[in-house]
Amino acid sequence: MSGKEIFVDTNIILYLLDGSDTLEEILQGKDIYISFITELELISFKGITELQEKQITELLNDCSIIQMNKLIKEKYVELRKRHRLKLADAIIAASSIAFDMPLITADNDFKKINKLKLITYQPEGIKLADRPKN
Repeated sequence: MSGKEIFVDTNIILYLLDGSDTLEEILQGKDIYISFITELELISFKGITELQEKQITELLNDCSIIQMNKLIKEKYVELRKRHRLKLADAIIAASSIAFDMPLITADNDFKKINKLKLITYQPEGIKLADRPKN
């Protein structure tokens, strides 16, 4: 690892797709890694347009996608036993820990995991939870 690597949570990708200049600056020049869970979450959004699907595909092509492996499974089990995390969050955190990469996220639930090298992002403007439901 060169130190340019960063593990990116799903919500960061969504903010990036929404046009966050701040995130674009933070991620510029970094090797972006995501979990297969993030890939699945992004490509399975209900009601996305063809343009949005194309943007997601282009962005995913610029990321390295980490698949499930034995080490991630072991870290996942540890995290699920120790912390109350959703399945997807536990896999993302386990992947970041297994590959010893900082995780950038807007999700405060990750703050309770001491083993994570955490970069928290506070979005400007509207938050994902405040978005209107389609």
